[in-house]
Amino acid sequence: MKKVLIISPYFPPSNTPDMQRVRMSLPYFKQFGWEAEVVVVDSHYTDLQKDELLIQTIPVDIKIHTVKALNKSWTAKLGFGNIAFRSYAAYKQKVNELLGKEKFDLVYFSTTQFAICTLGAYWKKRFGIPYVIDMQDPWHSDYYRDKPKHQQPPKYWLSYRINKYLEPKAMLQVDGLISVSESYISVLKNRYSQLKDIPAATIPFAGFKPDFELASRNKDKFDHLLDPDFKSLVYVGRGGTDLHNAVKPMFSALKDLLDAEPDKFGKIKLYFIGTSYAPTGQGVPTIAPLAQTFGIANNVVEITNRVSYFNSLAILQQADALFIPGSDDPQYTASKIYTYLLSQKPLITIFNSKSPAIKILSECGASNNHSFNDTAVLNLAIKRFITALIDNELAEPVYDNTCMDKHSALNMTKLQCELFNEVLNTI
Repeated sequence: MKKVLIISPYFPPSNTPDMQRVRMSLPYFKQFGWEAEVVVVDSHYTDLQKDELLIQTIPVDIKIHTVKALNKSWTAKLGFGNIAFRSYAAYKQKVNELLGKEKFDLVYFSTTQFAICTLGAYWKKRFGIPYVIDMQDPWHSDYYRDKPKHQQPPKYWLSYRINKYLEPKAMLQVDGLISVSESYISVLKNRYSQLKDIPAATIPFAGFKPDFELASRNKDKFDHLLDPDFKSLVYVGRGGTDLHNAVKPMFSALKDLLDAEPDKFGKIKLYFIGTSYAPTGQGVPTIAPLAQTFGIANNVVEITNRVSYFNSLAILQQADALFIPGSDDPQYTASKIYTYLLSQKPLITIFNSKSPAIKILSECGASNNHSFNDTAVLNLAIKRFITALIDNELAEPVYDNTCMDKHSALNMTKLQCELFNEVLNTI
């Protein structure tokens, strides 16, 4: 049995998207010949929302090693509130101890806290151990460079320059790449010639059906955010102005329907839940102001506060229909595609025409997938969907079982292990 040491700063009970790949894979690594241990930051050092139910999904036989982190209240004053910077020294010390006394075949970074990945080159030089990086998002990117300042992330000037400096330190020695998007890998291989021949695999985020069963058993523990007197069309996920190209057609179509038949279509509400990563109560709305410009603010609810992972699943189960708006970034693939599909609720999606999400959704049998670039048919398609929702004529979707199995957590873990094996065979 080969051994992989997984680096995932965020981990249950912390409620973050970037630890979900690891969490869903842990039950299956041994099935494919790999024993996994995980090094995480103690959740006491994070200020993110916690979901204690997440802990119940971790196999009891998995070794979890914890490290401390510097206090964010004072490191943030220096511009370094990121968990990777705050835990860097502790990670270095802890993993040095582990690699010094135990034999591991591979180090696997699966996180969007990318600065920690620079330790891969250090451990490779000191212990001769290969490492793989999971690119769940772009690390160093020019996407926001030409955007207005109010659309750029906080501290963008600093983070852009730090990322530009740190990315090559990790990439020039990496032995394998995993990514949710083929384009992320292409960008890196074009940027760094050393990567052209290393093993790489595009592995989308998985669906994990047992999560819905756990959410259903605990649904009475969650706040009920949806108004039962209205038909609900729901999106749970981050907001941002980069989603506006996908949201505007929805708002425009709803505005037309409300103007034509206000009594009928006034009975629908669009929910955008958990749109900000900011601490509770500090999120800045990015969707509600857009609804105001369309004059449909009474029919749109934005809740910036993040909700727990299992609460989000319960909300999807309670909704009448679901909506996934995509980013104007053509590389963007929504992390929750399979979660939405597993909810078995009527679904409408609007993405950039170049997004790989459209192909994935279509392969699985989702039928209401649209591009915001195709304005000629989009308005009518949205109106038909909303009208069917109001008239109780939306059928429960039937998805392709082969496609769903292909993107299950079990199969996504298999693909990761195949990449691990390929790395070991090439060094």
